[in-house]
Amino acid sequence: MRCPFCGGEETQVKDSRPTEDNTAIRRRRICNTCGGRFTTFERVQLRELLVLKRSGRRVPFDREKLMRSVQIAVRKRPVDPDKIERMVSGIVRQLESSGETEITAETIGNHVMEGLKGIDDVAYVRFASVYKNFREAKDFEALLDELSDPDGHPLKNS
Repeated sequence: MRCPFCGGEETQVKDSRPTEDNTAIRRRRICNTCGGRFTTFERVQLRELLVLKRSGRRVPFDREKLMRSVQIAVRKRPVDPDKIERMVSGIVRQLESSGETEITAETIGNHVMEGLKGIDDVAYVRFASVYKNFREAKDFEALLDELSDPDGHPLKNS
């Protein structure tokens, strides 16, 4: 494992333990060259996935990119980071076990929206506004109408 600080290739594992949801191994490492300490995560990858973008391009699936987009949606919201980790891990497992090697960006976006809807309505609306490319206030109104129950009760977690 290459050191993120100095680029040294000699590092040692000082501690290994499973993550709370047992979907990864967390390893604390130390660089033999500069003494820098850092953490790595080891996860099972069932298959290589490609994302088919709306433009027609194919790019390798990037779990970290998925995680970053979800974290942007939940920024400054009272959401437990472990919930987000479990949601992202669940989406990745669904994608890998689907049997498909090419997944559309739309499929991934729908999984994220479904996951966020159950965690935090504000994060759901934030993600949807970017994902669905909202341009006008009426786009938000339509989405908010979907979220409110038939009795017109307000959104949860807002």
